[in-house]
Amino acid sequence: MWALSAAAGLLSVVTGLLPVSEARDVLARVAPILLFLVAVTVLAELAESAGVFDVAAVRVARLGRGSVLGLFGLVALLGTATTVLLSLDTTAVLLTPVVLSLALRLELNPLPFAFLAVWIANAASLLLPVSNLTNLLALDRLDVSAATFASRMALPAVVAAVGAVLVVGIRFAGSLRGRYVRPEPFRPDDRLQFCVAAVACVGFAPAVLLGAPAWAAASVGATVVALAAAVRQRHRLRWALVPWRLVLLTTGLFLVVSAVGRHGLDDLLTRLVGPGGSARVTAVAAAAANGVNNLPAYLALERSTPPGDLPALLVGVNVGPLVLLWGSLATLLWRERCRARGVHISARQFTLLGLAGVPVLLAATVLVLP
Repeated sequence: MWALSAAAGLLSVVTGLLPVSEARDVLARVAPILLFLVAVTVLAELAESAGVFDVAAVRVARLGRGSVLGLFGLVALLGTATTVLLSLDTTAVLLTPVVLSLALRLELNPLPFAFLAVWIANAASLLLPVSNLTNLLALDRLDVSAATFASRMALPAVVAAVGAVLVVGIRFAGSLRGRYVRPEPFRPDDRLQFCVAAVACVGFAPAVLLGAPAWAAASVGATVVALAAAVRQRHRLRWALVPWRLVLLTTGLFLVVSAVGRHGLDDLLTRLVGPGGSARVTAVAAAAANGVNNLPAYLALERSTPPGDLPALLVGVNVGPLVLLWGSLATLLWRERCRARGVHISARQFTLLGLAGVPVLLAATVLVLP
């Protein structure tokens, strides 16, 4: 998929569908976002290898005091914190396998926790610019501070996250009864490396809220943790930490969408969006995200959406892509992690829950938009 996207992006420039000058503009705009993607992925991967997510998951299980329903709620809080602070892709890629392993270890049905992870990853990604790449793109267009962005999106983010927990909880209510045996505490191999990684993860988002560029805050955090690993656990440092496939995939998508936009897509989307309005923009955005993935959907719709309706656009492309499995990159990554843990989720299962819950979730979130 990444190779196809990269090749299509390159061809759009080579064939002249996208002029070189416009391609440069696109790359200049997405360069800080791609740098953020690389840095936050390296930070999250090193934090995972240091045991940060394992410690958090086991502590959550112990806090649940044996109640399956209590554990479900605490995992929702952990997933929300991970998504808000380190992006939805981190929740999908790193927290999902930890939570699933914990559920299997406690002899619980893993499906409620698997669905909770992906629904929280998408729904809770409205709050901070760093929570979703689409937010970083919108922040650039809105030209506001990260703190202002967070204040505007706080209530919609809360409604979306709570709604996601309720949808999954109601669907799997029968599996959330009963009790489990509390696990023993998890102790990381290297306590110093663990502390450095944990502090870097927790301090990253506040730095952004205080005005630091997202790419800079993530880069500093990743660098500090990487230096600690170089001293304490050199074997943890490897080229595989760099998500170059995601970089090529994202770059190709942006170039292709920009090229197609010049040749009719922008006009079509302008007619679909019409005069704007939160409900209409959100509906179009959600449909587009499920159809072609949320990143290209945002980029295509951004040019056709009035600035005042950008929050509604974010609701559509962040919360909306929970009907089809390819709606967001995080969902695709999540499904791979589920398979790796022996938890198989069919497209039919995923779509049925999405059709039942997403429209209600979108409507509730749109109602509280500023």
